[in-house]
Amino acid sequence: MSDERGTPGDARDARRTRLSRSVWALGLVSLCQDVSSELVHCLLPLFLVSGLGASALAVGLLEGVALAIPNLVKIVSGTVSDRMGRRKPLLVLGYG
Repeated sequence: MSDERGTPGDARDARRTRLSRSVWALGLVSLCQDVSSELVHCLLPLFLVSGLGASALAVGLLEGVALAIPNLVKIVSGTVSDRMGRRKPLLVLGYG
């Protein structure tokens, strides 16, 4: 039977599950990148139409390409990462 009270080993296990500084830094960088890109993303169509005189078709095509490229890169980088067996070099390349 096991004792329900915590043991010193439990405290060590809890410390091991904490996220490292690298993970926190990467999360913060990702948050800042997402916020900045979303700010630009919502204003870009307005600028293209009113400032540059682009048509709705041109804005739609541009938005479609802008959404397709990251998804294609995810597929390629995921395949490369699986073949390499390492994630960090591609992560550094993507955020570096």
